[in-house]
Amino acid sequence: MAVDPKVLDGARKAFESGTSAVTLGAVVHGGACHPEPIVTAPLAMLNRHGLIAGATGTGKTKTLQLIAEQLSSAGVPTFLADVKGDLSGIAVAGESNDKVAERAQDTGYTWKGAGCPVEYLSLTGKRGAQLRATVSSFGPLLLAKVLGLNETRTSVLALVFKYCDDKQLPLVDFSDLRAVLQHLTGEGAGDLRDYGGMSKATVGVLLREMVELEQQGAEAFFGEPEFDLGDLMQTERDGRGLVSVLELTDVQDKPALSSTFMMWLLARLYHEMPEVGDLDQPKLVFFFDEAHLLFEGASKEFLVQVEQVVRLVRSKGVGVFFVTQSPKDVPADILGQLGHRVQHALRAFTADDEKALKAAARTFPKTDFYDIEQTLTTLGIGEALITVLAPNGVPTPPFATRLIPPASRMGPLGEAELSQRLAASAQVREYAQAVDRDSAREMLARRMADEAASHAPAAEPVVAARSGKAPPSTFEQILRSPVTRTVAGVVTRGLLGALLGAPPRRRRY
Repeated sequence: MAVDPKVLDGARKAFESGTSAVTLGAVVHGGACHPEPIVTAPLAMLNRHGLIAGATGTGKTKTLQLIAEQLSSAGVPTFLADVKGDLSGIAVAGESNDKVAERAQDTGYTWKGAGCPVEYLSLTGKRGAQLRATVSSFGPLLLAKVLGLNETRTSVLALVFKYCDDKQLPLVDFSDLRAVLQHLTGEGAGDLRDYGGMSKATVGVLLREMVELEQQGAEAFFGEPEFDLGDLMQTERDGRGLVSVLELTDVQDKPALSSTFMMWLLARLYHEMPEVGDLDQPKLVFFFDEAHLLFEGASKEFLVQVEQVVRLVRSKGVGVFFVTQSPKDVPADILGQLGHRVQHALRAFTADDEKALKAAARTFPKTDFYDIEQTLTTLGIGEALITVLAPNGVPTPPFATRLIPPASRMGPLGEAELSQRLAASAQVREYAQAVDRDSAREMLARRMADEAASHAPAAEPVVAARSGKAPPSTFEQILRSPVTRTVAGVVTRGLLGALLGAPPRRRRY
């Protein structure tokens, strides 16, 4: 089929912006690839968020890698999740082969292998710097999502968080939360008079879910030192932005924990970063892989929170790209906030596939250049239907695009390569040692010990032994009592926790 000149003219008008941009690929039309014009996404608009979607095996991960490495080259730090272990190779230069050479020739792109500056992060500490978050900063909604709680149990968890805030009981790790739950269903039940009640059965469910999550490795994740957001916002001496890769291959069986952690991280960026308005380029771009895991089974309140963060984090200079199989995996209110669309091929083998295809086609701007539904089913591997926001904020018409090959390795690092990089990482060393400071568990233990001591009966006089040895004095009796030893141990631990507490957070953004 002959190419329509109007298509190429339309692409030139859409993408000849004269501004700094991420290069994506070349227009495909009439059965051929046309190296001119090149499809690009303006850097200044990448904080308007985006969607990378497509069926399994169509090239979503390589598209994510391509955009991330170009952002790094432009000096923009990025954060991305490596769910299947495919992205660790972004740290080293790719090697040319027949497929890379053919793709470069088709797209008219001068390809050269190059790696990115990378730090590897891990929820378990086994494949990167140990990420930690305190239970308090995670909040009841995110924690309820991880624990799989219904609305009733979520409301009970919110009550517990409110109680701890009012009583100034820091929830650092699960042992703190467990201690508070046990206290409020035992000796501290009277403290809930002004908060409403909670049943022991509900608390039992919460405790069982916590145990299950701990057995899956969450115990290493909840605690201190909490991850410093400034560690994501770094640029190298040569001006390249740091790529922070969250390695998730060792927690693939805990998708709720990994996806909710990324939401926690994004929410912290929203709450702690200053307003910056429109910039020439983002301060950070965040890639949310396997995004459907975040929204499955989510409560209405949780979805409202996610929508609010996505909508408002733009003004903090942060861009968010959701990566998933179909646009319908993302709630409509959030999908409407995503200005850039990279839609890889969709298949229509079943009635559900056909429905998803029609829904995806309706999310694109109208165009006279393509039959969108037909185009989406005929795209090859590494091709996508792309629309981006132009510098004036108007979406471009969608164009079928053959994407250029990434410059970094399109495959994972070997275990020896990864181990070598982790051994040399300053971040790995910085977060290796956990800190157990004075928190809710210790504070409640002291309170109970103090109350027990205040209600203890007066010591009875001790009769002197036949040997004539003088009975112990009252002071000696107090020192030897079990209550005193308990209090002394807790106080000593509290003092050590205060002295060895987490270092103050650095603010580098």
